[in-house]
Amino acid sequence: MLKTLDLALNILLCFTKEKTSWGARELAKELGISHANVYRILSTFEANRFLVKDPETKKYSLGIRFWELGLLSYDAMNVGKLLRPVLQRLMEATSESVMVTSLDDNQGLTLEVLEPDNVVRYTVTVGSRAPLYVGASYRSILAFMPEEKVEQIIAQGLVQYTPKTMTNPDVLRADLATIRETGIARSEGEYTPDIIALAVPIFHYNGKIMGSLTISGPTYRMTDEKVEHCIDMLKKAKAEIDEIVTKYQLDLSHYFISE
Repeated sequence: MLKTLDLALNILLCFTKEKTSWGARELAKELGISHANVYRILSTFEANRFLVKDPETKKYSLGIRFWELGLLSYDAMNVGKLLRPVLQRLMEATSESVMVTSLDDNQGLTLEVLEPDNVVRYTVTVGSRAPLYVGASYRSILAFMPEEKVEQIIAQGLVQYTPKTMTNPDVLRADLATIRETGIARSEGEYTPDIIALAVPIFHYNGKIMGSLTISGPTYRMTDEKVEHCIDMLKKAKAEIDEIVTKYQLDLSHYFISE
């Protein structure tokens, strides 16, 4: 591995939605490397317009080159077209938000969101991430991961995002067992208050877990009768997706890449 390239990529990965700008010394401290090395890399990115430096704060943020590459990538991407008709029918059948989440390392990554025209709905952003133990979308993935991975995630600590976040390891393990048994994950207010989510796992054509399909809505609208209806619709949509995944040998990590 080229050390300089690896360092440069690690620097770029520090720019996130939560932190969009960095100073050179700040980055050096974050990554535990010399300020001189960081500054040289930042200057190279700036010269090639991948980063832009604020003249007042001296902090760097992503530049126009990434925007251009993002547009090229977006234009070339769109493989989700194979699954979107299924998602659209599911949203229309339930009148609730529908999303597809993929497994990305030890996190869940939101790939697609369809929202109804309801006055009150659960809004989640494409590209958002969350730990795999928080909420139905993510636990429906975690339940089918290898046991050692599950224990590794538990060992890293279970952060409490709301009073209802599942932070007891034994309770979490029991819930994962239930998900494996029933094929359905359910959560209420664990990551976002007053939201009920229902999810089913999506498997790779080789049998490995790769993501989930979720319906979510406000608690006042998700009555017991509505939940049962949503579960039925989820199962039907999952069957359709499973068929498409197998037929086209799809991988959610390539969700947006068109054929």
